[in-house]
Amino acid sequence: MLHKFIQVDKFELEKLLAPLRDIQKYFLENYMVNDIWSNSKLYEIIIANKLGHKLIPGHSGSKDAKDDLGNIYEYKHYRESSSNHTWTFNDYSDTTIESLRSIKSVIFAHINDSRGTEVFDWYYDVPGNIMAEHLKQVTQRSTNTRKMWNVSHNQIEQLNISKTNTIIDSEKNGKYYEQLKKIFKIKKELEQLTSVSNILTSNKIWEVIVSAELGHSVNSEQGGRAGAHDAYDSEGNAYEYKVSKNHSWQFQDISENVLKKYLDDEEIILAVVDKTSIKLTALYSAKPGVVVKLLKKKLKEKRTRNPNLRRLQVSLTKGNLQIINANKVI
Repeated sequence: MLHKFIQVDKFELEKLLAPLRDIQKYFLENYMVNDIWSNSKLYEIIIANKLGHKLIPGHSGSKDAKDDLGNIYEYKHYRESSSNHTWTFNDYSDTTIESLRSIKSVIFAHINDSRGTEVFDWYYDVPGNIMAEHLKQVTQRSTNTRKMWNVSHNQIEQLNISKTNTIIDSEKNGKYYEQLKKIFKIKKELEQLTSVSNILTSNKIWEVIVSAELGHSVNSEQGGRAGAHDAYDSEGNAYEYKVSKNHSWQFQDISENVLKKYLDDEEIILAVVDKTSIKLTALYSAKPGVVVKLLKKKLKEKRTRNPNLRRLQVSLTKGNLQIINANKVI
């Protein structure tokens, strides 16, 4: 499958990043949230805005929001355009499941993005203790070593929980409404400039920033065969991007197939970004062969220490840059 090469104009990109920095500064100063562009944090803002909740700072591992009475909520969402119409609990453990008993509820939200805008239109509100008990029971039969469980509509409705429709236009009364209006205006302009859809979710915005520096074209797809590689150059060579804020790059689910995919790349790109100021602070490149060799070595050592390793995940650190003969780009 040929990838259409679209090189982003760095000057035009910077003009759109400037107001995003102002918005990020607003969320940091008012709500102590220092990164609203990663890990689908934007959807948490959309949900909290419509439900009248307040964001809780943090990403994976922390709960998402609270109401005016101090009740805590966890959010799960899926987009209508997504191929997976279930809600996922990643890396669950007995501890994380039990932690749900202390919260008010889990909000299972639906985001309708079928008309080009993100609208939070309905949800299931499942009390935390009920969700904890359900997960405790169903995950006992799971053979998934990644400790991942998908919650379906049917599972929730079997708990005697009914779907709740959100009130039309109620988001206009939310505390984040004005900022969300600005975000979606800029998002539309960014996607027109880059031809990258869903640019403010996952890590796409960081990939675009890296690609503009390297003269690459970002793959708009999010995973799967079509999304196997992160970016391409004008000659069609593929690249893998890893983005970190602290010189520690995570390689997750590194099966033999994934490692073989890396070997198809021209280079592995290791980027360091300041997620609060939305800036690229360091950039390195390395040949896939030496990177894969080190990843295999690290994974073998990890398995030796823990034969029951749940996830095939290792990281490269700043100290590994010399081992992989990384070239410092900036």
